[in-house]
Amino acid sequence: MQKLKIHGGYPLKGDVRISGAKNAALPILAASLLTAEPLVLSNVPQLNDIGTMLKLLTEMGVTTERSPEAATLQANNLTSLVASYDLVKTMRASILVLGPLVARFGEARVSLPGGCAIGARPVDLHIKGLEAMGATISIEAGYIHAKATKLKGARIFMDTVTVTGTENLLMAACLADGITTLENAACEPEVVDLAECLIKMGAHIRGHGTDVITVEGVSTLHGASHSVMPDRIETGTFLAAVAAMGTIGGDVRITHAQPRSLDAVIEKLRGAGVKIAFTVDEIHVSMHQRSSAINLRTAPYPAFPTDMQAQFIALNCIANGTSVITETIFENRFMHVQELVRLGAKIDIDGNTAIVHGVDKLTGTSVMATDLRASACLVIAGLVAEGETLIDRIYHLDRGYDHIEQKLTALGAKIERVNE
Repeated sequence: MQKLKIHGGYPLKGDVRISGAKNAALPILAASLLTAEPLVLSNVPQLNDIGTMLKLLTEMGVTTERSPEAATLQANNLTSLVASYDLVKTMRASILVLGPLVARFGEARVSLPGGCAIGARPVDLHIKGLEAMGATISIEAGYIHAKATKLKGARIFMDTVTVTGTENLLMAACLADGITTLENAACEPEVVDLAECLIKMGAHIRGHGTDVITVEGVSTLHGASHSVMPDRIETGTFLAAVAAMGTIGGDVRITHAQPRSLDAVIEKLRGAGVKIAFTVDEIHVSMHQRSSAINLRTAPYPAFPTDMQAQFIALNCIANGTSVITETIFENRFMHVQELVRLGAKIDIDGNTAIVHGVDKLTGTSVMATDLRASACLVIAGLVAEGETLIDRIYHLDRGYDHIEQKLTALGAKIERVNE
């Protein structure tokens, strides 16, 4: 099993290029099921989750070609309409094949999903939405079995905001008869990126980026070329890492980014004393003093993202003052706290709230990643801790960060991947 070894205390300086967004690429890969023609994608990140989705699509009969930052997919000769448990259990986003399969082929069998153990993320809204569009759905032996002669347009109100639910129903609606309206839809930039790709494929979509999306179904979609948006969570992670440098020093230019997708994160960092300037696709971030503690509350976009909560807890661990972090999205997303405490952090948990008391220093030791963003939080802590930090279970990290140790090494960090 591989681990990351980090020697803390080295400043971060230089340029880092942001990879394509995992959470945009995964639904866009699933969208290849909606057409028999090739879907040509660029800026596709090199991540374990991307490999899992490509393997799942290949098992169904999709022809896939992969190069380092590109992928071409063609679903003109599917051999299976089943997403097996062996793959779905490792990645929740596999559920995204459900909508496209039912819409184009009239049937799908998709295993109930797995993924990070950060709390319950039910798929009931996916199911209710497809049923509203005329699908017949049953749960059999851990599989969602959906059938429909032809999906029909419908008004669908989602009682909670769900990103994957919005994406699944958005894709299904593209090939449904009539008009579908998705109300209380997710507004995340990744949903917008999926919609833009679908429009290039011939879909008729309006309102993406708002909480009401309208889709006028078409009979078929065609092939297209699309560049996946930059990963805003990877961008935010590098911003938080530089911010955590404090008196160690950080001065980094982040390129191929999308700053406007991170307004809430940038506002909080500026409140902590971080210097940030940006253009359309670049961010210059610098930090040469100890940060100030900042309170935050996670909520759906455009509010502060839950996927940045753990990284900001790491930042607050060595900040001046005490901060209050409230998690409203997932009920089990403070598992990284006990690992930060091993490094010397002072954190109290009260239900869905973490009270972080800033300390003068963290001290390196062995820690264990518990989920994707928790692993990024431990990397940040290791970069500022005195001595050596050894992070176990970094397969979580590889699900969502494209060669993060190489990017950090290029910025001056002392970090390496080692075999146990």
